[in-house]
Order: sequence, then structure tokens, then C-alpha cells
Amino acid sequence: MVVGVVGGGQLAQMLHQAAIGLGIRVVVLDPDPRCPAALAGARRFDGTWTSRDDLIAFARSGVDVVTFDHELSAPDDLRALEAVAPVPIRPAPATKLLGQDKLHQRRTLSAQGVPVPAYAPVADMAEVEAFAATHGWPVVLKAIRGGYDGRGVWIVRDAAQAAEVLADTAGGAGLLAEELVDIAREISVMVARRPSGQARAWTAMRTTQVDGICTEVILAAPSPVEDAAAELAVELAERIELAGVMAVELFVTDGALVLNELACRPHNSGHVTMDSCVTDQFEQHLRAVLDLPLGDPAPTVPAAVMVNVLGGPAPWGAAGLGAALDVEDATLHLYGKGHRPGRKLGHVNAIGATVDQARERARRAALALGSPVG
Repeated sequence: MVVGVVGGGQLAQMLHQAAIGLGIRVVVLDPDPRCPAALAGARRFDGTWTSRDDLIAFARSGVDVVTFDHELSAPDDLRALEAVAPVPIRPAPATKLLGQDKLHQRRTLSAQGVPVPAYAPVADMAEVEAFAATHGWPVVLKAIRGGYDGRGVWIVRDAAQAAEVLADTAGGAGLLAEELVDIAREISVMVARRPSGQARAWTAMRTTQVDGICTEVILAAPSPVEDAAAELAVELAERIELAGVMAVELFVTDGALVLNELACRPHNSGHVTMDSCVTDQFEQHLRAVLDLPLGDPAPTVPAAVMVNVLGGPAPWGAAGLGAALDVEDATLHLYGKGHRPGRKLGHVNAIGATVDQARERARRAALALGSPVG
């Protein structure tokens, strides 16, 4: 079996690593011979995800299914691909659009009764001010398409700040205004579903964001509201006919759940499953897109913490790598990317008897690599 992955980044790299033990081959569509997946040994199909012709040629290159490392292909191109591809596209373009287009996501899911923040599309200051008159300042402005890792999200506290955002985004075309939710905490549920209908969710993970970037993920015994979040994630996966793995990011507000985002692919918040669960998100995604039986997502440890490794002022050397590797019960996952301050270069998973013990280990390893977040 051959799985074609659009994009050769770190998610494709970890899909390739998971595929080896299953006897599955991964081929990535990527223009960069040194993309993380290719450096890890995945076969590369030379082309780009922004070309409709390349996407179609990739689907006709002998792969058994096409899946995704990111959301960067245009929805119209994916629909055109689906119409002519000789193999399944999973998740389907209609499902993937829920993760690509925030306005479409809000309209579709709120119509189905899923709790979402109050929202409205806005194109000028009059529409922003009208929204603020009803829901109050601050207002969250979001790019309807293309935002990730804090990009494309602005919390504006007054009309002057909103005007700056609109000026920087070509007059505000393609923006969404949302109410600023009073958040008790943020959680993410990874859920998988195969086309024949089986669906399974991992325990909800507690996430921490800094400047819009997920910096820490905790896997521990769930609270009742986190159990409810896992149930909601399975319900959503079935409702949208997911094929693959999906992240359901949620706000917890005084015991209630409010949907933040969907990502219809493996996700940063699911990396912690790699060293703490019977089946991790990458193996599960391969199983799901190939319509194979899903694995057990149960935790195998009392607590686990994932910390992202971001580029510090300078690259780490042998001493830093050695110090990180010396941390007990911490596992490094480095992506082979060139160093740049603030760039996501890898992550550390650590396990422990308690969350505090696992967190201390993960942070110590990340700090040894010079990560400014740890």
C-alpha cells in the first residue's frame, strides 16, 4: 500500500516513520528535495500543492490514497482533483474545507447546533464597529483562510487597533469578527474515523498557547468536561464523514464547551500521543485513510507532556543535544529543519507519574536545545 501525502513537512515525516512498521510506503508531493519527509527517507514526487496539474499528476502516480500534511491547497483545486483522481482523497475536499475556511466552518457547524463564538464576516470598519456594539470590545479578528500558529489572528481592543488590522489586510477582505471568549482553559481532542464508519477519540489534551503557537500539551486523567469534549469530537467526525485524523480545538468556559478550530489532519496537539498511547495519531491516520481497523487510543502512562522546540538565538550544538538526550523519560522528535529563531524545529515528549514531573522533564530537554519556550 502506498499513501500519497500532499506536503512534505514534519507531519508527513512522522507519517512516514509510522508507516515503516506497517509495511506501508509514503510518497510526498513537495518541491523541496530537503523537505523533512524526504530527509527521513520518504519518496518525493517533485511538484507543488499550489498547482492543480501537479496535484492530479500526483494522484495518478501509483498511490492508493491521497491525504494531507497541511491546508495550503486551494479548495477549488482539491474539488477538481477529486473529480478526476483515480484514488480516494481523504479527507474529502468537502470535509477539509471545514478546516480551511473559518467562515464556512462557523456557518456549517453552528447551523447544526455546535456551540461556537458569536461571529460575523467583516469587510470594513463600519461592520467591525457594528459587531463590537453588540458583543463589546475587545474583538477577535481572524483571516477566514490561511491563518495558523498565531498568524491571521488579532485581538483588537478598540476601533483604532481594528483599523490598523484592516489597513494591513487589504481593507479587511476575508476577515471574520468573533467575540472574545472568557476562557477557563483550552483543550484539544484528536479523533479518527475510517470511511466504513469506525471512529475513536483520544483522551482530551490540555493545551497552552503563547502568541497563538501551541507551546505545551498535557495528557492526563480527564475531567467530566473533557470526557464530554471527546464525545463531541466523535459526534463531529461522524457528522462530517471524516476520513483520517482530526483535531477539535475547544474553549472551556465555566464548564461549557465552545468550538475554536478544526484541523482535518494530524496536529501539533496530537504529538504527545507518540510516546504515551497504544496507537499514536500518525499510525491511526494511516489506518483511517486506508480504511483499516483503528487502533486503541488509550494512554499507557499516568501523565505525559509535549513541549515544542522552537529555534533559539543560535542553533544547538552537540552539548545541547547531549543534555537533552540525558533527560530521563523524555523523547526527542527533531524535524531536520534549518534553524531560524522562533521556528518550530521539533518537540519533546516526556512521561511521568504526575503532570508536574512530566512537564519538568519536557521543559528541561527543550531548554537544553535552546528553545525559548520550555
